[in-house]
Amino acid sequence: LGMVTPINDLYGVESSSLVKGEKLTRCKLASLYRLVDLFSWAHFANSYITGRVSKEQDHILIIPRGLSFAEASASNLVKVNIIGDVIEQGSTNLQIDSAGFSPHTAIYSMRPDIRCIIHVHTPATAAVSSMKCGILPISQEALILGDIAYYNYQGSLDDQEERRELQKALGPTAKILVLRNHGVVALGETIEEAFHYIYNAQYACEIQVNAISCAGGVDNLIVLDPEKYKSRVFAVATAAAVNMAGQYKWKIGELEFESLMRMLDNLGYRTGYTYRHPIIREKPRHKSEVEIPATVTAFTFEEDVDATRLPFKFLQQRQQREKTRWLNSPNSYTKVSVEAGEERCNSRTTTWMRADETGTPIRIEDPNQFVPLNTDPTEVQQKRNKVSQASFSWLLLQDVLFAH
Repeated sequence: LGMVTPINDLYGVESSSLVKGEKLTRCKLASLYRLVDLFSWAHFANSYITGRVSKEQDHILIIPRGLSFAEASASNLVKVNIIGDVIEQGSTNLQIDSAGFSPHTAIYSMRPDIRCIIHVHTPATAAVSSMKCGILPISQEALILGDIAYYNYQGSLDDQEERRELQKALGPTAKILVLRNHGVVALGETIEEAFHYIYNAQYACEIQVNAISCAGGVDNLIVLDPEKYKSRVFAVATAAAVNMAGQYKWKIGELEFESLMRMLDNLGYRTGYTYRHPIIREKPRHKSEVEIPATVTAFTFEEDVDATRLPFKFLQQRQQREKTRWLNSPNSYTKVSVEAGEERCNSRTTTWMRADETGTPIRIEDPNQFVPLNTDPTEVQQKRNKVSQASFSWLLLQDVLFAH
């Protein structure tokens, strides 16, 4: 854990100079860079991830050229405006890649609803982007993507005419843009939604590449009817009910993204993510936790004794043995098995019989150990009282005689 570079490395004065919500956006965007690296989607300078800080000023965060995605943190992200001018350098002296940033500026300027853009060049996405058929509706992941836009990308968008062509191809609603021979771009109104689309796009491309290689061509694939299935699958995938709607209203991808943030935090990345929903449900307290004082640690209920509480069980048994009393009897008794007679169907019973040997210590495990069976408890108590009175009288007589 000590070797993991923390994601949330904004402290003191650094965080006080940020605008409202910028610290959380920086932490989430840096966490997104780490996830892309852990999923092996990063391709050095050929992958780009950006996040919009504020719609009013159109400030955008991007990692500088020269840092790997595994080094992304909240402090080293560079803040630029919509035309690429640096507003805040961050904690490094490295510069951004203007050529790779140009498609993002074209998308942000046209789509004010977009807050995050992810552009990856994985082997699967690059392979599908080079196919004339594009992303085929042959899997659930492909249908989840909804409307898919395509654009013949040449490596940069220096010309204004090219930017307009890209904006025209993207349209006002598409969240997936396939750059021909140049990978896939995922858009999201939130960072979580952008990750949701790029994750499913990567899966859809992997399925398509494997399916075509196994089938021997597109003609041997079962292609689903987009008009019949796409709207239904897309509606289910984006519905709040699928995202465990209840006390909290989850947007697209937020529930899964929160689980990934827990994974990073458990690995020691220190994401700085603010969790909306606790994963651990508070267990109802057992009656032993309420009725038994905290100082009494040896007491256990019978239903509490299980494999995980064996030490307490052994302690209880030892205390029970310590409570056992021994009686030095002048007589010697043995435990024998005798016939019970016809009244009890000739069954055998166990009883204590007086032996001829001298007295021996006998362990008293039960107060009624030497009481014959079927004896009236009242009669036993009366005899005990008489014995106690006789013993007391005898002791009193001895005291009187000794006094004289």
